[in-house]
Amino acid sequence: GATAGGGGHRPVRVWCDGCYDMVHYGHSNQLRQARAMGDYLIVGVHTDEEIAKHKGPPVFTQEERYKMVQAIKWVDEIAPGAPYVTTLETLDKYSCDFCVHGDDITLTIDGKDTYEEVKTAGRYRECKRTQGVSTTDLVGRMLLMTKAHHSNIDEDLDYRKHTDNFGKGPKGHSPWTGVSQFLQTSQKIIQFASGKEPQPGDTIIYVAGAFDLFHVGHVDFLEKVHQLAEKPYIIAGLHFDQEVNRYKGKNYPIMNIHERTLSVLACRYVSEVVIGAPYAVTADLLDHFRVTLVCHGMTEVVPDKDGSDPYEEPKRRGIFQLVDSGSNLTTDLIVQRIIKNRLEFEARNQKKEAKELAVLEAMRRLEEEKH
Repeated sequence: GATAGGGGHRPVRVWCDGCYDMVHYGHSNQLRQARAMGDYLIVGVHTDEEIAKHKGPPVFTQEERYKMVQAIKWVDEIAPGAPYVTTLETLDKYSCDFCVHGDDITLTIDGKDTYEEVKTAGRYRECKRTQGVSTTDLVGRMLLMTKAHHSNIDEDLDYRKHTDNFGKGPKGHSPWTGVSQFLQTSQKIIQFASGKEPQPGDTIIYVAGAFDLFHVGHVDFLEKVHQLAEKPYIIAGLHFDQEVNRYKGKNYPIMNIHERTLSVLACRYVSEVVIGAPYAVTADLLDHFRVTLVCHGMTEVVPDKDGSDPYEEPKRRGIFQLVDSGSNLTTDLIVQRIIKNRLEFEARNQKKEAKELAVLEAMRRLEEEKH
């Protein structure tokens, strides 16, 4: 980092910006990497109007998108209504040293690189794109509505075929809009985990669910739970894919257990995740984690396989609490929003891909001219 006049360390301020429309662990991972490059991370989020102009209508409102980004634990501050094209003026306005973006291309409506100005000025850094997830891929999974995408069996071919066609123009594949498989590693979990043990005086709160397509409804719920104690330590129990499919049906979960783990770990209100938590909140689980309080939102609680109430034990102990998040957003509703926008999405992706391919072609020509 640069040093200020008095020889003291001046904090390095980092800028990121984007639509953050369907925030997934790929976005969180980008913000994690950006935050690691400095001391303070400011994230600019575009307005609905700007996104509609350059890309097509967003699925989430700007208020929902601001809240989602603010809930990611590596974000220090958000800048609502950030301009679509990143300029030096914006970086200076927020006293940011440089801007960070993934190694894919972002283009304006007329096909210009939105980071050209900051790149030329040497105030641009790049971070690695997360393999195996993209908004396009998630939308493809929703539109297909089969059970195959979260199991690695041969049925998958059908899904692959579909996602490969999703949002694709007739010509070529852009490497940025394609689909690839997410492979979980222990390293990635360590990077996302807080690594903090509960401290004496902490209130250990347990919440359980699918937390599929981690969204602003989940954030509202977790924030409310977080406010229940002075020193909350929230443990989120994530059910295995098969379990979620048993009580949600259709093709849920849309994200597999590994993807859901990272999405939840990226949330600033969550301290720990139990990967593949039992559906029934057992005495063993409560004792093992020394749980003080168990919370559930206002959504329906489906009985366990044997017809029993999964919250029987915490209720018996008098430590069960229903929490009203004030949000009625569910994974189902999000899927409906997306299916409604399906045709616009497909058109949007074809346009995006055509622009990306044009840029690749221009880059290739430049290379050839050099040689």
